[in-house]
Amino acid sequence: MNTKNPKFDVVIVGAGPAGIGCGVVLQDLGIENFVILERHQVGASFSRWPEEMRLITPSFPSHGFGLLDLNAVVLNTSPALRFRREHLSGKEYAFYLETVAEHFELPVKTETNVETIKALPQCKGFVIQTNRGELRSQFVIWAAGEFQYPHSNPFPGADLCIHNSQLRSWSEVQGEELVVIGGYESGVDAASNLAALGKKVKLIDRNSSWSNSDPDPSISLSPYSIMRLEIAYSMGLVELIGEKEIEEVRAVKNGYVVESEYEKWFSSTPPILCTGFDTSLKHIAPMFDWSNGYAALTEEDESTITPGLFVVGPSVRHGNLIFCFIYKFRQRFAVVVNAIAERLEIDTTPLEVYRREGLFLEDLSCCDNDCVC
Repeated sequence: MNTKNPKFDVVIVGAGPAGIGCGVVLQDLGIENFVILERHQVGASFSRWPEEMRLITPSFPSHGFGLLDLNAVVLNTSPALRFRREHLSGKEYAFYLETVAEHFELPVKTETNVETIKALPQCKGFVIQTNRGELRSQFVIWAAGEFQYPHSNPFPGADLCIHNSQLRSWSEVQGEELVVIGGYESGVDAASNLAALGKKVKLIDRNSSWSNSDPDPSISLSPYSIMRLEIAYSMGLVELIGEKEIEEVRAVKNGYVVESEYEKWFSSTPPILCTGFDTSLKHIAPMFDWSNGYAALTEEDESTITPGLFVVGPSVRHGNLIFCFIYKFRQRFAVVVNAIAERLEIDTTPLEVYRREGLFLEDLSCCDNDCVC
């Protein structure tokens, strides 16, 4: 930091899509005394994706016709237009975020790890301790992602497996017949990419996610994932094993045994663990009410027990509404910034453009996934 114990109006934690998107909204309101803290580099989680992994939501350059690219986090930008493809790789999307940050000259401090956040008494702001020193802020926006926090210990023996986030390319995986544990997006991505390499895969899921027809892609598989899985299945390269809760993985002679209550499967190579990710909010868990199983937030995405602490990104949840996709959680950036601006007594008129463009989702009762055909 340039000065000792600098004081900001807003500190954003995380320079992924949520942090970068919120930074631009702050600038649109003329708020300049803010900083974005990133412990690695802009878009770091996406840069760490396996080489073959792609965004499951499609990008399309439709903003000229009033439909913002589903993966854009800023008005008048389009990852599809930049890369001429619908499903971007992690590295491509990280480059999009870097380009946005550079174009808007956002105040991003990289290689800055937030170690602790302490709320001051009487709602007088926060003290943020980082590896580069201490700073203070009136408001904090938590925009850290989830990919860097894998759910890697769901059952005994999970440490014998390889979590999908540990791989840089599916070509690294040894063996011709593999076991993948977890059948949601990560598991289907693993199975599809391994099948594309000519490998046979047993895909084991405790539910049978491929049979879930819920219209909300936060709950069921995306059409992109279903399409890829159907291709691999039709080629005889993927065996779907549903309704099986894995209880343990054991090392045996020449390989590993994956056990459910009544069945066992052998794998000569470490099973692939695709059990998802934990919320980054667990790192500041005492600052939230978790009585419903997730961090309770106000209608403005502020902690219900720590005033001034806001959340944006995939950890935002309101009841059965899950904001885990970019096209969902980007609709809340302006809601959060509007709340902060009002308390700073700043004119919020510039946010009207966000309302017109469908990026100011205030009324959550209108969120309905019902489909008539």
